Amino acid sequence: MTAAGRSGRGSTRGTAFRESMLGTVRLDGEDHTRRVRLDLHVTADRVLRPLGTTEAQAQGRVRIAGWANDPGAAGELEISPLARHRIRYRITFTADGRRLALDGWKSVTPRRPLASMTRLPFTLYEDGVRAGEGALRFPLASGLAPFLASFRFPRNEGGPDTFAPPRWSGSPGRTEVWYTTATDPATGTGLWLHHELVAPTDGSAPYAHGWAAVFPTCGPVTHARFGPAAWERPQDGFAAAGVAARPGRLTGSAGDLRWDLAEQPAGAPLFTFPRWSWRRPLLPAAQMLPAARADYSGTVSYGTTTLALDGVPGATARIFGHGNAHRWAWLHADLGDEVLEVVAAVSTRPVLRRLPPLVFLRLRRRDGSTWPRRAERTAVGWAGLGRFRCAIGLPTWTVTGRAGLRRIRVEVTQPADRTLALEYTDPDGARATCRNTERADAQVVLERWWGRWRPERRWTLDGTAHAEVGTR
Repeated sequence: MTAAGRSGRGSTRGTAFRESMLGTVRLDGEDHTRRVRLDLHVTADRVLRPLGTTEAQAQGRVRIAGWANDPGAAGELEISPLARHRIRYRITFTADGRRLALDGWKSVTPRRPLASMTRLPFTLYEDGVRAGEGALRFPLASGLAPFLASFRFPRNEGGPDTFAPPRWSGSPGRTEVWYTTATDPATGTGLWLHHELVAPTDGSAPYAHGWAAVFPTCGPVTHARFGPAAWERPQDGFAAAGVAARPGRLTGSAGDLRWDLAEQPAGAPLFTFPRWSWRRPLLPAAQMLPAARADYSGTVSYGTTTLALDGVPGATARIFGHGNAHRWAWLHADLGDEVLEVVAAVSTRPVLRRLPPLVFLRLRRRDGSTWPRRAERTAVGWAGLGRFRCAIGLPTWTVTGRAGLRRIRVEVTQPADRTLALEYTDPDGARATCRNTERADAQVVLERWWGRWRPERRWTLDGTAHAEVGTR
């Protein structure tokens, strides 16, 4: 889980924790109370200051018996137990089609520290007008242990712009990628923009190249390459051959394709591989998303067709490493209120290429948390046991695995008529072929253990998943 961060200044660590409270509310106009449950995931961009005031963001679920069950509740906390003697909650949620705000605070007093820290009186408002009042309590007996265990102090990674500048420092034998995929809900068209820097192993001059591809619902896939061209050494992203991928803007042309898109990040960074592997490039390669989700607006032209995009969902990802895997599979799935990212790969090293694929699976939940908690969990399990598994193939490939009380099954189908085959060249000159579609189908089933396995969420994507299989 990641707290919102600031790049280059402020605290290098944030705070994240989970809190659940139970209570009752009496709605205005009713003569009885209703049970209430509030489950929150709280994040702050600094370590909590007991003697000061900390502003934090909250996401979670509000349940009011017979009236509300909103998993998209969000708001702010003001945590100031000693400086202002209060912890204030402002949470907005939807109930029966109405937008309401829960406003209350724990009045912290040294005379009754335990009772004052665990009781939250609140008032409900609708458009600034009172709609009810109630009180919540923190259940010490059942809630204290999970509350304390949930505390994390994640490193502040910075915003999406932090991850746009090139990582390459001049060493030979490196490749670096900026790629963007998106789906236009209005037409069903998929888009793929690939920008790549290659520094050959033999020490020759680095070069930049890439391609653009459009996957319409009717007609064949259209694509065109740009480059190779001299690397222009930009400071804020990719720029070469008249093509640019910079924070907030994607522009360029290739063949008869033209694009000019504004990018609006809509989520925190998502590290598909372990976070440390991006900061310290010790693995053969690492992949991450500067923002788990982004919206794209602008135009894309190909042939005689021009697409006008307005808030189209997608994402930009980054790769930095020594080249492509021996075999790999990739999936980006926008699940509406959640995002799933999967990379499964087999190493090119002679001994390791005989092993099954290492799977890195990250599910960004609606409350801002990520499952599984650690990226290493899906790849190596516990001492090699419990690793997630991937069966790479075409037109269908699958991923299965279990972590904690949840297990997942992902089935991806890449129809041949929606798939584009392109060749990659590694820094050492070796070649690989990827088969990519921005109009894949996917079935995702998430189950939870409640004495037996029961479905928790199920998603079906019909032509809106982004997927790729690579081979040599």
